[in-house]
Amino acid sequence: MRLFVAVTPPQEVVDELRSATAALRDGSPALRWAVPEQWHLTLAFLGEVDDDARQDLVGRLARAAARHEPLTLSLAGAGRFGHRVLWTRVQGDVERLGRLAASVRAAARRARLAVEDRPYRPHLTLARARGETDLRPAVAALGGFDGRAWTARELHLVRSRLGAGPDGRARHELLVSWPLGRG
Repeated sequence: MRLFVAVTPPQEVVDELRSATAALRDGSPALRWAVPEQWHLTLAFLGEVDDDARQDLVGRLARAAARHEPLTLSLAGAGRFGHRVLWTRVQGDVERLGRLAASVRAAARRARLAVEDRPYRPHLTLARARGETDLRPAVAALGGFDGRAWTARELHLVRSRLGAGPDGRARHELLVSWPLGRG
């Protein structure tokens, strides 16, 4: 089963960002936009995970979530990874979000899962280009976006089923959630 760990913005934040990106989504055929209902902040991508490792991981992630208090976050502006990925930036408790991501990756490693060893870059992926595309106009168009603050209160383990969603996109299925902090 293909898994990742994430925090998700609440519906009002998704709606705000959806409104801010509406004109771009309608006028950018070279971009494949992520489904707003599935927007999330990935803390760790885990790839294919067997049932035994998943069961071990679930307990470890529960402990990791309990060690981190809720986070105040917001989304603002935009950026790009080369010519392929358009994203919006995360603001607020990003240092603490990075520590949560590090705890999640450590939990995955203790469950004997391979995790990418690269710096955590908090962002929310908006779209991916079909081939090389100049994303600078989209980044500029979203440059003034400054979303409302929200509180991330849960950590989520999510299954990603490639090709099972609308238009052959991935479908994300929430498997388990844990509250952040002890409560």
